[in-house]
Amino acid sequence: MGGLRRRLQQYVQRVREELHDALTEEHTPNQVAYSFAIGVFITALPTLGTGVLMFFIIAYLFANVSRIALFASVLVLNPVAKWGVYGSSFWLGSKLLGPVESMTVQEVSLSAAPEVVVRLVTGNVILAVIFTVIAYVAAYRLTMEYRRRRGEISAVEERLSGLTDRFSDR
Repeated sequence: MGGLRRRLQQYVQRVREELHDALTEEHTPNQVAYSFAIGVFITALPTLGTGVLMFFIIAYLFANVSRIALFASVLVLNPVAKWGVYGSSFWLGSKLLGPVESMTVQEVSLSAAPEVVVRLVTGNVILAVIFTVIAYVAAYRLTMEYRRRRGEISAVEERLSGLTDRFSDR
């Protein structure tokens, strides 16, 4: 039991360090937020492991992407959490497109695979967009607040943030 507790503490410490690095790096709060949001979008999709490859391509091609924030998104939608996303995606897709004909939980067959995939992907894209918007707002506000508390936000950035907050409250 002590080994499990130690590994959990190490994981939490690693998450804290990554979060600190992402929030204090040289990128603007907007760059950190959209990098994290892009990562959440890619991670939410059923990419079957190719999402990490996409991360490396994006990190290589675009200098203004926060690599730390991009890769930190994997911590949010890790492989354990993705099963819940997939189940929710299929449920949402089925609500929008209707149930898969002649398929019950007891008699899942490969002949229903195309209809299942369409419902999964439809629901998944919708959830990915929702998660992306939430991730952007959360990462932006977290970055701004973290930097403000550390005195790293200039007066101009703080005023722009205030304007953004006023419009988002309406």
